[in-house]
Amino acid sequence: MQNRLKNENSDNPDMWKAIGHLHKAIAAGGVDPKLLALVHLRVSQINSCSACVFASVAGGKKAGESDERLHSVAAWREAPFYTDAERAALALAEAATRLQDGAEGVTDEIWEEANAHFTEEQIGAINLEIALTNFFNRINRTIKEPAGQTWG
Repeated sequence: MQNRLKNENSDNPDMWKAIGHLHKAIAAGGVDPKLLALVHLRVSQINSCSACVFASVAGGKKAGESDERLHSVAAWREAPFYTDAERAALALAEAATRLQDGAEGVTDEIWEEANAHFTEEQIGAINLEIALTNFFNRINRTIKEPAGQTWG
């Protein structure tokens, strides 16, 4: 796959500043970076964004996540490696990402389970991570960004 953009390094300072603010807001939410990497990875897997799958594995490893947990996140429901809080975040990520074709989205049950494990600030950060990941997945799929970069 080859990137469709002719100038891959287009410099738009306003865009990068806005994205930087979103990343700061996520970090300020008090969520373990390893969990955010798992959320990013799962959303990217659902959206088949190879560039973000690659980057989230690299980010997870940088945050101290194990290979075992990174490799198993696609089957998190069956894998014994995740806490109840992590499962709640991954369920939220999946439900918020799978909105197509009449999917139910985030049910009250999924929302209540997330609320049982996280503060409002943390849920806000997790939701923003989910939304930002979906944003990047869609851009990368549109421009055919190949895997292999980590962006930070």
